[in-house]
Amino acid sequence: MKILFIAPRYSGGIGGHAFRVYEKLQEYGFDIKLMHVPHIPIRKLKNPSFAAFSSLKAIVGTEKYDIVHAFNVPSAFAMKYTKAKKKVLSIHGVYSEQVDVLHSKTISTAAKVTETKVLEWADKLTTDSKIVKKMYKEKLNVDFEFFYAPLDIKKFEKLKNVEKKEKQIIFIGRNSHEKGIDILRGIESKIDAKIIYCTDMTWEKAMENLKASSILVVPSRMESIPQVIKEAFYLKIPIIATNVGGIPELITNNETGILIPPNDPKMLLSSINKLLLDDETSKKLADSGYEFVMKNLTWEILLPKYVKFYEDLQRS
Repeated sequence: MKILFIAPRYSGGIGGHAFRVYEKLQEYGFDIKLMHVPHIPIRKLKNPSFAAFSSLKAIVGTEKYDIVHAFNVPSAFAMKYTKAKKKVLSIHGVYSEQVDVLHSKTISTAAKVTETKVLEWADKLTTDSKIVKKMYKEKLNVDFEFFYAPLDIKKFEKLKNVEKKEKQIIFIGRNSHEKGIDILRGIESKIDAKIIYCTDMTWEKAMENLKASSILVVPSRMESIPQVIKEAFYLKIPIIATNVGGIPELITNNETGILIPPNDPKMLLSSINKLLLDDETSKKLADSGYEFVMKNLTWEILLPKYVKFYEDLQRS
């Protein structure tokens, strides 16, 4: 089976997920390639330039594939023109709503029109959370298949041993509005702990900082399912997160983590300072999170579902 993956980048978010799937399916024996295309490194031009350059590459390309799998809406244009028998588009989060939060009304309107159109180009649509699947069905009456993004626990073996740092809080994610980093910064002076912000760091370094921390804070205004929550589960780091997007699919309040409303700095501050003083609850949350991720979200559990998806699609 010959497969092409297309993503604007292969790190962080859905691009990081694409690369992890690529690695694992290669290990399994699939013949997979990644399309690499440059883009203009200016915020408002990144996605449009990627869509244009990748489409051109697909149009002039002569290689044929059994399946082309595009990750996120900007990749769908190259997916459309790639010479492949079957076409898959994955979206993590509702694309037009993400653009609406981050960009102007003009760009947001264009994104909504684009989103509706590109969904029609794929033979299969997939997402990583139940809530996104439900929202697209209600919003546009389109059907998505749902797969959780697996956690590759073998990668943690190469992490250095680190000393646990008392009262260290950690944020891992993009320095952007939807991630709520400004909310955490706004209450930082009132938190009885040091805060580490991992916004532009290698995965290994971020995980070592996470491993040394007391609490992972996920103050997002908008999410699909953050991979860092699974990583914290595996490292047995208790989590305080907002109850947005697919986060409640992973975190059951007061069982595998603590859920709070978004845009509520007072609740966030209170939850952090309270958990810092409660070793018993911290241990209970950490142990429950670890058990959850090991039973539900590792490659050992989920790989057969991914393999079956591609093999069924090839035969259809």
